[in-house]
Amino acid sequence: MNVAIIAAAGQGQRMASDKPKQFLKLAGTPIIFHTLKAFEECAAIDEIIVVLRAEDTANFLSLAQKQNLRKVARVVSGGSTRAESVLRGLQAVREATAGVVAVHDAARPFVTPDEISRTVEAARLDGAAILVSSPVDTIKEIKDGLVVQTLNRTVIRNALTPQCFGYMLLRRAYEEVNVSDPKLTDESALVERLGVRIVAVEGSARNIKITRPEDLAIGEAILKEVSGGQ
Repeated sequence: MNVAIIAAAGQGQRMASDKPKQFLKLAGTPIIFHTLKAFEECAAIDEIIVVLRAEDTANFLSLAQKQNLRKVARVVSGGSTRAESVLRGLQAVREATAGVVAVHDAARPFVTPDEISRTVEAARLDGAAILVSSPVDTIKEIKDGLVVQTLNRTVIRNALTPQCFGYMLLRRAYEEVNVSDPKLTDESALVERLGVRIVAVEGSARNIKITRPEDLAIGEAILKEVSGGQ
């Protein structure tokens, strides 16, 4: 059984809103439900676990049901860091039936079922895979406010989500780190420490993370584009 863990316990401080960014609305629907819909529609995902702030967990399952999100099986309270929140989601996975675990940011509502499926399949075959996109801008390495060098853009990718791993591999990665460390911002970094090969699956640059107020306007434009301008 392939399980998606949707990380939605962040505070969203850069959004300058009194509401967590995953609950802000795009086209009248909270961002998190746009995200969950993609996983609901992906045949490669059998079950979804949502990790929320403790105060947001009440009645979330019933809200998901009203959105016809039948794969949402459990809602768990997150921790003080992303890594701790994902670990709590991972601890809710049934080990006996676990296959690939796909970790995804709730604030990335434009991932497609195809991107999810391709990343899950790559992880099934190789054990670990992450969705990436090619950078558009020239990338500079900066130190103390000065340009150190220009990086080779052809060998650099933006790390997106989902990031997919065999269940036991991801559990082992989490056993070897301090989940209270706020610098642990993605699962790939944890698995990389084990020296494991991680496959990069090319995805779309539209798979943005809604982080700042201006991202909401970009998100509305993307929604309009993917819905054919309606």
